Amino acid sequence: LMRKCILFVVSCVIWWSLVWPYDIATKTIDLQGAVAGAFVSLFVALLFSDVVIKTPGKWYDIRRYFWCFYYAPIFFYYCIKANLDVAYRVLHPRMPINPGIVKVKTNLRSDSARTALANSITLTPGTLTVDITDDGYLYIHWINVEAQDTERATELIVRKFENILKRIFE
Repeated sequence: LMRKCILFVVSCVIWWSLVWPYDIATKTIDLQGAVAGAFVSLFVALLFSDVVIKTPGKWYDIRRYFWCFYYAPIFFYYCIKANLDVAYRVLHPRMPINPGIVKVKTNLRSDSARTALANSITLTPGTLTVDITDDGYLYIHWINVEAQDTERATELIVRKFENILKRIFE
C-alpha cells in the first residue's frame, strides 16, 4: 500500500506540474485536467507500483529531491555541450567523426540508478547506450571515440553523471 501511495503522489505532482491545471489570470482550476491527472496517477500506481518502487522508505529522504534539482542543470549543460559538438561535426566539411562502441564501468548497484545513467547517456547527443550488463558494464556507441581504454572512457562518459545519480537512487 505504501508503494502505491508514493507512486500516486509522485505521479500526480508530475502530471500537475506538466499540465498546470491552475489558470493564474482567472484564478480558476481546470477541474477536468486535475481529475484526469488523479485518475491516470491512480491507474499508474495500481499497475506499476511493484515495478517502479522497490524500497519505499528511501522516498522519504528529502535530500534525494534536492539532488534531482542539482542534477537537472548539470545534465542540461552536458546535453547542450554535446549538441554543439554534434552540430560542429555535422556541419564541418570533413565531418570529423570516429564512431565506435566502448565499454564503460559503473559503480551504481540499483537497476533504477543504472537505467537513469543509461538514459542520461543516451539523451546526450553523440552517445547511445547499447547494452547494460549485470556486472556493472555499459556498452556505449560514441560518435567520436576519444578513448578505447575502459577506465578513460568511463571517466569521460560516466563519471559526470554517476556521482549525483548515486546520491539520488542509492
